[in-house]
This record gives sequence, C-alpha cells and structure tokens, in this order.
Amino acid sequence: MCMPTRSCKLAPFEYYHLYNRGVNHQQTFFDERDFARFIFLILHKQSPTVSTTLISYYIPEFFRQHEWSTTDTTVMKIVGTRAIELVNFCLMDNHFHLTVRELKEGGISKYMQRIGNAYTKYFNIKYRRKGHLFEAPFKAVHVKNNVQLLHLSAYIHRNPREIRGWRGKEKAYPWSSLGDCIEKNRWGRLLSPEVILKQFGKEEKTQCVGYKKFVETSTAKNQRASLLEEHLFDK
Repeated sequence: MCMPTRSCKLAPFEYYHLYNRGVNHQQTFFDERDFARFIFLILHKQSPTVSTTLISYYIPEFFRQHEWSTTDTTVMKIVGTRAIELVNFCLMDNHFHLTVRELKEGGISKYMQRIGNAYTKYFNIKYRRKGHLFEAPFKAVHVKNNVQLLHLSAYIHRNPREIRGWRGKEKAYPWSSLGDCIEKNRWGRLLSPEVILKQFGKEEKTQCVGYKKFVETSTAKNQRASLLEEHLFDK
C-alpha cells in the first residue's frame, strides 16, 4: 500500500490504483451532472498546463451529444503535455476508482489535487456546504505486475454490480469506462485502455470480446473484505 503522505514514493512510468470516498462515507455524486463533471475533470486535468474553462458549457453539450465538444487541438495539447495517463475509472455514489500511470515526477499528486479542489468547490457551492468532501489524503496502491493490473481493471469495472438493477448490466453503466473498453471509447485519446486491451488480441473486435469475457468471469470483486485488502490478488 502506498499513501502520498507516507515514505512510499509515487514513481514515474509506474501504474497506480487511486481511490477515495466521501467524508464519513457521505454521498459525493447526487445526479448526472455531478458524475459528468467529475469525469470531465479526470479526463481534462491530466495536463497541468492546459486550462479548460467554461466547464458549465461542456456539461450540457455532453448530455446533448453524449461526448465532449472539446476541440481536437485541445485534446492534442492535453495528450502532449499530460503528467499522468488515465487507463480506466468507475464512479459510484460515494467513492471512485481510477487506474493511472504517472508520466512526470509528482504528476499523480498534483493531478489529484487539481481534481479534488475543482470538484469540491463545485459541490460545496451547488449543495451549500463547507469543508472537505473526500477523505484525505486519496489512497494510492502501486500496481506491481501485469496480473495485478488486469485484475484491478476487472475489479474497477465490476463495481456497479453493487448497485441494485445494474448486476449483469455493467457495460451500460455510464459512469464507468467498461463500455469504452468493449464497445466505443467515448473519450478518444483522453482515455488510454490499450495497455489492458492489447493483451486480449491484435484486432479491436477480438480485444473487446476477450476483455468482456475476462471481466464477466473475474472473481476480483469477491475479494473485498475492505478497500485496504483489494490487492490481495497480488501473489
């Protein structure tokens, strides 16, 4: 287990599982706009130098078009200067999971700070509250090998099974990247699941089918005595 405030250092070019939940397990996402805004942040804040303003404009556009209206030029700037690479994600009512690869020294810590500050400010204004929204600091687990990386991906994508009515329908859950891995990637180059998908074949169709089966048959989500024990499958 690696925590940002402890001696274990976050290192460039390594993969990490990042997660956090609301203070006292309180809900952190109440409606579609909350989920959409957080997804916008985790995608667009990968670069510390590209400023994306007018988020309030992008959110309504997202619900009309089912994709961001971010220009190709802005996407290229983000990809060209990003400090972390987002591999996959899942947002639940009171917590979230991300898999990222750090590309620059200190990239993860600054990335999580930018996301946390921006979303907490938005949330506090919208719901007329004050103070911290997420437990601090965020949790970070170093992914030590490829087996762990694969099972972590399945674990994250199986999270919606906990929600009534979503068991067996995880690929349609809109606040997860599973559908982006086995159907159409809604986010283009802002999401980078290739490190996972390429292990299931050379062609896109084969990758999608293989990964879908892997997630459906994975037992990763059964190993959940607590968040601190998620990575027991690293053996």
